[in-house]
Amino acid sequence: MSILKLTPSCKDYLWGGSRLRTDFGVQSDLNPLAEAWVLSCHPDGPSYLPDGTMLADYLAAHPEAAGTDCKKFEMFPVLTKFIDAKNNISIQVHPSNEYALEHEHQYGKTEMWYVLEAEPGATLYYGFTHEISKEEFEHRIKDNTLTEVLNAVPVKKGDCLFIPSGTLHAIRKGIVVAEIQQNSNVTYRIYDYGRKGADGKPRQLHIPQALDVTERKPPVAHDFHGHLAQCDYFTVDAVEGSFKDICDDVSFTSLLILEGEGTLTETATGESLPIQKGESFFIPAGTGEYTVSGTDLKCLCTRV
Repeated sequence: MSILKLTPSCKDYLWGGSRLRTDFGVQSDLNPLAEAWVLSCHPDGPSYLPDGTMLADYLAAHPEAAGTDCKKFEMFPVLTKFIDAKNNISIQVHPSNEYALEHEHQYGKTEMWYVLEAEPGATLYYGFTHEISKEEFEHRIKDNTLTEVLNAVPVKKGDCLFIPSGTLHAIRKGIVVAEIQQNSNVTYRIYDYGRKGADGKPRQLHIPQALDVTERKPPVAHDFHGHLAQCDYFTVDAVEGSFKDICDDVSFTSLLILEGEGTLTETATGESLPIQKGESFFIPAGTGEYTVSGTDLKCLCTRV
């Protein structure tokens, strides 16, 4: 099977900017350009093959391309996005699988962020500074003092945060991230700075659900044994420079180009594709050895 270059679906959420287009080469006329779903089988924002086929349809016809480890999932397990937060994103939380399946009839969401760009002094919200009660959480939401107890984490380019379901979080203004997440689109918005949507009405909040699912305590440290992040749904590594690897029958490889340009070559066939910053490639399981070579390269490699 050939290595596939993917084209994303994009989103124009009101907090977005233009850096995905200007800095990462995402081709979209949306303004603002908030997100590019660069590896997605989700119906809310599918990725496409060069011939216009949706990645989900390709994998339905060629399930072996996802790999044997994907057989345990009802759907393709991973969704990857570029996110440009020119302005603050809402303070939010994602539910666990159990809660989401019961209440939303889809899966929950665990995710990770890899910081691609961050303005000086930029911070993310990531859990709480200390444990609080459910009653205090509800009270602070009502009186707009929630941010007083949130853990504001200064970030810079190259930082990585792992966000299990139930962790309150928010990307704040001046930050661009790559987000690798469970294949879900369930978000409970807790606080949105009083903003109005395109319809002129305040954007919907999901306070009862957030009270049910939020872990009201500081985040815990994780040891991923040399990986950037690892969970049941994805294993992510950052690789700098040229490299050689093997994509076996166990899992596909998603290759996201964060910096530089060069060539992606499948050893068995000799087939090569040019690669550059901002592009996303799907390497089918069983492809075997491949080589990434070029100048000033930095990539995220995602597998199950």
